[in-house]
Amino acid sequence: MEPIRQAVERAKASGAAPPEPQGRPMSYRQVSPPGLGNTRPDHPLHIKEVQLDRQHLESCRLIAHNAADPRASSFDMLRTQVLQSMDQRNWQFLAVTSPTAGCGKTVTSINLALSIARQSERAVLLVDLDLHRPQVASCLGIKCQNGLLSVLDGRAGLPDAMVQARIDNYQFLVLPTEGPILGSSELLASRAMSSLLQTIKRDFKSYTIILDMPPMLTGDDVIAMLPQMDCVLLVAAVGTSTLSELKQCSKHLQSAEVVRVVLNKTPDTTVGYG
Repeated sequence: MEPIRQAVERAKASGAAPPEPQGRPMSYRQVSPPGLGNTRPDHPLHIKEVQLDRQHLESCRLIAHNAADPRASSFDMLRTQVLQSMDQRNWQFLAVTSPTAGCGKTVTSINLALSIARQSERAVLLVDLDLHRPQVASCLGIKCQNGLLSVLDGRAGLPDAMVQARIDNYQFLVLPTEGPILGSSELLASRAMSSLLQTIKRDFKSYTIILDMPPMLTGDDVIAMLPQMDCVLLVAAVGTSTLSELKQCSKHLQSAEVVRVVLNKTPDTTVGYG
């Protein structure tokens, strides 16, 4: 665990932790989310709740919490298609990745989580596994003092590192990552990570788990994690992703279940209805 601890300290010392959001400060309180499995029923898990700031979300292109926003319909369509595919196979873990940086995979991951959260009978947990460049916390405007890395090196329990994010009447769980580290693929392939994923699978059986992964072609992180994922959502972007890059990703994903390929940053030609 010592290399992990050292990596966390280097990330904090370098100021790599997500910046605090501008505007209205976040409000925190302790909650026990419904449906959360407890390993010790006499000691219920208490997870910190954060009220998200609407202006901050929209400044980061996070809009799927608002059903009245026409742009949310694309994520609602993606939500329905992905959940139908996952339900048919009883899948729980969805890895979201892209060929390279700049394709919008993190924005897609969060908007998908927000869209799922609007369904009252669904529960969703968003995990930031992009250890090269974790952005989930900063996009949501969440302070991340303890996160995924703290859990892996034993300095924090899983409930202490998680956040229940709330916007309007909707909520979803988030496991953020404190900052970037070196040797991320070794950490992702470690016993500590495998144990953490098994714990999440056991204690969050009713949840759809969305894992925001690094870009596929920037290292071997995604390849190292594929055996533990149920399915993959690949996010490409017009003007960013090339045909050659998509072919390379296809080779790496031959043994994986790809539920959808999203083409991001397309010209907006949507005509409103109703």
